[in-house]
Amino acid sequence: MGRIVATEYVSVDGVIEAPSGPSDFARAGWTDAYTRGPDGDAYMHAQGMEAGALLMGRLTYEPFAAAWPLFDGEFADRMNAMPKYVVSSTLTDPQWNNTTVVGGDPVAAGARLRDEVEGDIVVYGSGQVVQALLEADLVDELRLLVYPVVVGAGARLFGSTSDLRRLRLAETRTFDDGVALLVYQRAA
Repeated sequence: MGRIVATEYVSVDGVIEAPSGPSDFARAGWTDAYTRGPDGDAYMHAQGMEAGALLMGRLTYEPFAAAWPLFDGEFADRMNAMPKYVVSSTLTDPQWNNTTVVGGDPVAAGARLRDEVEGDIVVYGSGQVVQALLEADLVDELRLLVYPVVVGAGARLFGSTSDLRRLRLAETRTFDDGVALLVYQRAA
């Protein structure tokens, strides 16, 4: 049985929208002025190398699918080879190697993948997918990389929920430039 692990770049005020790269969002690239340093980069590298699969929404999938096939090296090879699952009701012909479209229901997809995939099913970004999985109590671990910036606008990770979601703090670290890692697991 797999575990769903959501990894999010988040500002102090909870924004997850367009942390880096091109976007129509006026405040896109709010992580670009920061570095995680060698320890933070090693953490992210290890997470990707250890993942059993990726799960993402179409809006995260498209830039990943456009970029990763252009890179070389061990990490790029892993990203390009591992199974990828995309929650989408509009994507019909995914071009990135080993990609499967799992339909438009992230809860059904997440529940099925937890039963079928061995290891961690990592969700990078994909805010709407993560929100739905959190609401359905399907996120086993939430890894927040909190950047020391207040963005002040944009999509946020947490919105209304139908009930309390109790978490247990499993790990904390601080990387370069004050980027804080907070790892939460579902409370028993």
